[in-house]
Amino acid sequence: MLVDFFLDVFLENKNKVAILWENSSFDYSWLLEKINVWKRKIEESGIKPGTVTVIDATFNPDVCALIFALIEKECILMPLYKPNQSINQKLLYVSEAEFLFKLNGTGEIESKALHNKSFHPLYQILRNRKHSGLILISSGSSGEPKIVVHDFIPLLEKFRIKRKTLRTLNFLLFDHWGGLNTLFHTLSNGGTLVFTEDRSPNTICKLIQRHRVELLPASPTFLNLLLISESYKKYDLQSLKVISYGTEPMPKSVLNKANQVFPDVKIQQTYGLIEVGVLRTKSEKNDSLWMKIGGEGYETRVVDGILQIKSNSTMLGYLNAPSPFTEDGWFITGDRVEIKGQYLRILGRDSEIINVGGEKVYPVEVESVIQEMDGIAEVTVYGEKNPIVGNIVCAKVRLTKKYDEKEFVKQLKDHCRHKLQKFKVPVKVHLDEEKQHSYRFKKQKRNSEIMAKKSFV
Repeated sequence: MLVDFFLDVFLENKNKVAILWENSSFDYSWLLEKINVWKRKIEESGIKPGTVTVIDATFNPDVCALIFALIEKECILMPLYKPNQSINQKLLYVSEAEFLFKLNGTGEIESKALHNKSFHPLYQILRNRKHSGLILISSGSSGEPKIVVHDFIPLLEKFRIKRKTLRTLNFLLFDHWGGLNTLFHTLSNGGTLVFTEDRSPNTICKLIQRHRVELLPASPTFLNLLLISESYKKYDLQSLKVISYGTEPMPKSVLNKANQVFPDVKIQQTYGLIEVGVLRTKSEKNDSLWMKIGGEGYETRVVDGILQIKSNSTMLGYLNAPSPFTEDGWFITGDRVEIKGQYLRILGRDSEIINVGGEKVYPVEVESVIQEMDGIAEVTVYGEKNPIVGNIVCAKVRLTKKYDEKEFVKQLKDHCRHKLQKFKVPVKVHLDEEKQHSYRFKKQKRNSEIMAKKSFV
């Protein structure tokens, strides 16, 4: 049995609450029973081991049980979450998806066979091993989204090790390894998960108060919006013990403010990639961006300033892109880092560095400085081609309220001149009212394609 150690934990904790969702609670005995229901439905639907199966849904108790049943039945899962959008048919074609489970508007899971046949060699590896597989889609922040194929079994092995668990709000999404990692970690230790569809700061704070949530995993973008909204002032959040952040670089100014607002909460950086999973981390301290990374089953090294990772749970490969591995089997992350003893600090994606006359500019450093100013809701710093210096630094800014625009841009540039070297100061500043984050609460693509409606130079 592929998930026997999970099922053993569920049985040991059968009378304990596993999931809190909407206004209901679901214990581990319910989860065990529902997994068996789904296993029977999978057999009745004629779904064979090795079938490439899409789950178009979000986290809820029924979907959670379906995930475990499909793993147990050796299926190859592709979780998708596309709010208010239909599934991209090209994605289904490229991934050779053969069966679809879809959560409809009434909360029921519908299913149907698709007209594809899967022949990709990576799928055949899984079938030969008689293992379940996991397909994840990259955000496409640096080009066409990549389709990643994992062997699910090595990914799940780390959850055999018993660890402390906290009552956790499953903020990160269903089709994101961070969200799945939260799910598996919590349930493998007999913990309680709080599911939600609404990820607005006000709703998140309300859920923390109502369910006495102890752990909030989130993105830096969400934490920034939470701090700006001041929703934390309206609710009792004293149950919070840990806030973890990851998925993108954290601006130091946002981290500093989070520590001021939540002085008694441990604030911990996490690190993971869809190609390698989530590594264990240890932050140097609450207000530090330096961390140790690795843990059981992971090796790390830095080559020419770029982090590389080796692990048994690293992906099998991409369906639609060349291999990113070195000849000796290390995955090249693309993350540029600094090293300080046993600690490292993520500077940003190497592809997003702005080269200004031979000098390197890391967008998150400039964003952090700008976010020190009052009235900044969101800022995205990116490069624009320039015939003289190669690139110039640009900033797209969303404000919290109306300002005299020319005066505000002048203040922003003056503020940056006092904090940054001259070549890092934005040459162009674009003001726009559009949100700069995706439904994942992750910053959108940094490049000149995000030019705003108004600009002042």
